[in-house]
Amino acid sequence: MTMTFINLPVRDLTTAAEFYRALGFTSDQADVDGDTLALTISDSTRLMLHLRSGFEEYTGVAATDTQASREVIIGLSVQSREQVDELVDQAAVAGGESLGPGTANGPMYMRGFRDLDGHQWSFLHLAG
Repeated sequence: MTMTFINLPVRDLTTAAEFYRALGFTSDQADVDGDTLALTISDSTRLMLHLRSGFEEYTGVAATDTQASREVIIGLSVQSREQVDELVDQAAVAGGESLGPGTANGPMYMRGFRDLDGHQWSFLHLAG
């Protein structure tokens, strides 16, 4: 099986971890310590949160201002249109920013949000 690792710089590991746990992502780490925290999105996908200083050290470049630019947009598929809306609403309640109502494009329904550090995400459902 191929694993996917999404690496993101964050301002605060504790608040970022709380945000993603509110979306149902899990972690074996009970407490945040150090510069990095791994969260499980699915059996084959992990979210790696790094303090900005650690991310800059890891990549050799300054972490961008994610409020002003997009280094990546992360899209995750879910089981239903309702789940798309539920998860984006949960992100907003946890402190994220909803990017508006969902949009349908053929068999795809998608809705986006920004996390606490301005990274852009979307949940999408592809009708079978």
